[in-house]
Amino acid sequence: MIILIPAYEPNERLIDLIYDLKDICDYEILIVDDGSGPSYKSIFDTASSLGCTVLTHERNRGKGAALKTGFDYIQEMKEAAGVVTADCDGQHLPKDIIRIAEEVQKHQKTIVLGSRKFVGKVPFRSRFGNSVTRGVFSFASGAKVYDTQTGLRGFAPEMLPWLCKISGDRFEYEMNMLLEAVPAGYKFKEIDIETVYLEQNKSSHFHFLKDSFRVYLPIVKFSMSSLMSALLDVLLFLLIQIFTSNLLLAVVGARICSAAFNYTANRHFVFSRSSVVPVKNSLPRYMLLAFVVMLANYVVIDFYYSTLGLSLILAKIFTETTIFLFSYWGQRKFVFAR
Repeated sequence: MIILIPAYEPNERLIDLIYDLKDICDYEILIVDDGSGPSYKSIFDTASSLGCTVLTHERNRGKGAALKTGFDYIQEMKEAAGVVTADCDGQHLPKDIIRIAEEVQKHQKTIVLGSRKFVGKVPFRSRFGNSVTRGVFSFASGAKVYDTQTGLRGFAPEMLPWLCKISGDRFEYEMNMLLEAVPAGYKFKEIDIETVYLEQNKSSHFHFLKDSFRVYLPIVKFSMSSLMSALLDVLLFLLIQIFTSNLLLAVVGARICSAAFNYTANRHFVFSRSSVVPVKNSLPRYMLLAFVVMLANYVVIDFYYSTLGLSLILAKIFTETTIFLFSYWGQRKFVFAR
């Protein structure tokens, strides 16, 4: 087992963590200096003297890049080595790091997450940020992860090639990892760990606005395809209805065009970096789902429009709201699932 620690401008807490880990385990420790500069050389020299392997980026490239540098090194230099990633600022206790390492050896095709419960004195931005991310992630991926922002994670050795291919060089890398895990065939296992925030998390290099945008960008991308398809469907529906006055033709024509757009966008934009299901498998599934949704669309909109007497625009909006989650769930769980 290897403990991988990405480090940017660390303080003495990194050395304390190394000493504590050495006292309770014999795991190898790999540290990636993410361009900290000459002022921090003494800390990394001390880590090296304590038996850690230290890799160095000439410039700051981001946490995601540092993790991928470590994963790539382990893949090339080690055989069948599981990996636990931990932060360098003392927020992950050695006992919890060891617990994650032990769980990695018990579960196959599973990402083991050290999950904080955010009790006690937790900075507001950390508590609020994780709550929002947790909800949006659950909607976007269909998977439930309580602590989406934890840096304490464990991986089996067979995951290393996949980990090296995930997009993102900064904090968004860890969110991309969670989003792409389910399509790639991996599960999540959460282990409760102690929540530790030192000095209101002042040592964190997470820039709230800039890095939050990077973190949420993959979620926006994951959802955008369905939203754009829904907009296209509404516009085409209205146009066909205006020119033909045929409700069935408007529903069918708009759904076929928007479905073709949605399938293409999902395959080449949303799932392009995951293990995408071949067209021969995913396209028939998508066509079946689109047919079911199309029938449901007609029945529901006819109910709102003809039975309840709503305006055509309101009926269409309520219909899309009603079946949106079902359609989204179907694509994620049925069409593009391996």
